[in-house]
Amino acid sequence: MDVGAREPIETSGVHHWQEATITRPGLDDRGNVFFAAIEMTRMPMVITDPHQDDNPIVFANNAFLDLTLYEKEEVVGRNCRFLQGAQTDRSEVAKLRDAIEAQESIALELLNYKRDGTPFWNAVFIGPIHDASGKLLYFFASQIDVTRRRESDRTLLQTQKMEAVGQLTAGLAHDFNNLLQVVNGNLELAAARAEDDRLCRYIQSARTAAEKGAKLTGQLLAFARKTRLDPRPVDINATINGFCDVLESSLGKQAELQLTLRRGLPRAVLDPEQFEMAVLNIAINARDAMPNGGLIDIVTSKLQLDGDAAARELSPGDYVVVEIRDQGQGMPQHVADRATEPFFTTKGTGKGTGLGLAMASGFVQQSRGRLEIDSTPGKGTTIRMLFPSATGDQPDNPGTKHATISAHTDDARSGAHILIVEDSAEVLALAREILEGVGYRVSTAETGEAALELFEGMPSGTLDLLFTDLIMPGGINGIVLAGEVARRAPNLPVLMTTGYNEELVAEGPMRAGLDVLGKPYRRSDLLDRVRQALNRGSASGGD
Repeated sequence: MDVGAREPIETSGVHHWQEATITRPGLDDRGNVFFAAIEMTRMPMVITDPHQDDNPIVFANNAFLDLTLYEKEEVVGRNCRFLQGAQTDRSEVAKLRDAIEAQESIALELLNYKRDGTPFWNAVFIGPIHDASGKLLYFFASQIDVTRRRESDRTLLQTQKMEAVGQLTAGLAHDFNNLLQVVNGNLELAAARAEDDRLCRYIQSARTAAEKGAKLTGQLLAFARKTRLDPRPVDINATINGFCDVLESSLGKQAELQLTLRRGLPRAVLDPEQFEMAVLNIAINARDAMPNGGLIDIVTSKLQLDGDAAARELSPGDYVVVEIRDQGQGMPQHVADRATEPFFTTKGTGKGTGLGLAMASGFVQQSRGRLEIDSTPGKGTTIRMLFPSATGDQPDNPGTKHATISAHTDDARSGAHILIVEDSAEVLALAREILEGVGYRVSTAETGEAALELFEGMPSGTLDLLFTDLIMPGGINGIVLAGEVARRAPNLPVLMTTGYNEELVAEGPMRAGLDVLGKPYRRSDLLDRVRQALNRGSASGGD
């Protein structure tokens, strides 16, 4: 082929070919400079002949064959559309077709498929080749595999979207928990005074609905990775065996549960209550994926990550693995990619909130682990959770961080003076009524600044407990307030409360040994935690 072509000019990442002088009879002449160049280049290239039916490929270089995994005889004579597949964007294909009909250049990205069915993102440039008189001879096409770049962009976009949703979700959950605190607290007070049976039923129904709302906000906070966790070394096998009856009861007769638990498994560092909730949510999803019944297998194992830890976005070390496997319908990749998004569900209306996997994923990430999904349509799904192993010989703590003390304990100081700091007037009034109702003396403030001023005006030793909201407007939040009070009265006990636990990620409150009561809390919870705090203050010698 006689070629008088110039080098391509690159403008804004797109190749624009200057006028090329080519005579068609020389196409099979592989010895000229043009063919030597495109045969040697690492960029996949093809030439098509618009003068033949369906504009077939008449030349493909080795880089194109290496990219697509086809042999030359499988490519030559075919239109380039054989690279397209089910997920190829038809509107982009239409743009390409229109450009060819208009004999114009075009650059775009298409999802193409290799010979073995592997999808890849193909950055395609197609341009016409004319002879000296301007007659169309061929179309030239170059390709670049940009799959890695597209996946990086998608991952970054997904991360940004989930972070934004997480911040919005946690903010809403915080405000909603304050509202639920008022609703639950007043319903509890009303129930204690109600004597009519019908009225008691009404109140109980309202309390049940409010408790469901509190559970929902807990799931939202777990998704946003802002749940206050109580991580400790836990025997995962014992934990699974311990709530197996609850799990089987929740699954019903539709699914058969099987446990495959590895003996000698190291302890994992996690919050056992949140772990049970995550396993339950995943198992319920597995049951729903098997409408005709089937087996759900919970499998435990251990895993050591060294050089491959970075690929899984984890730190090197030992991990405990928990897998929940089902024999259900499975998920296509595009569904699996979105499975941990909040409120995303393939279930019918009223059959799922779309928060189960989102909550589990948030909990696992907050536990410094990883949640993975392996799913194939028609072959079931495996949800895999990786948790860091406990280091050293750490004893298991079967109880919660703060053991519950009976509401009838009498070792709290009678008439103790408590300063309540809460920016919500309704929540403040409720807490004051509860505490004054059992004989405590109460002072109140609605901001950190007002609380600090009030505290500084009190005679030394007259305050027995600071009960403060964690997040408050202004420059003094609960953590700052507790720090300022600790400088003036190091032994004064502090109890915090919050419906939004992001600040607890910081080391400050934990390092100071501060106690936190989550909203919405019950009357009995508040009284128990106040007594615990007062007892700690008494043990430390008071102010």
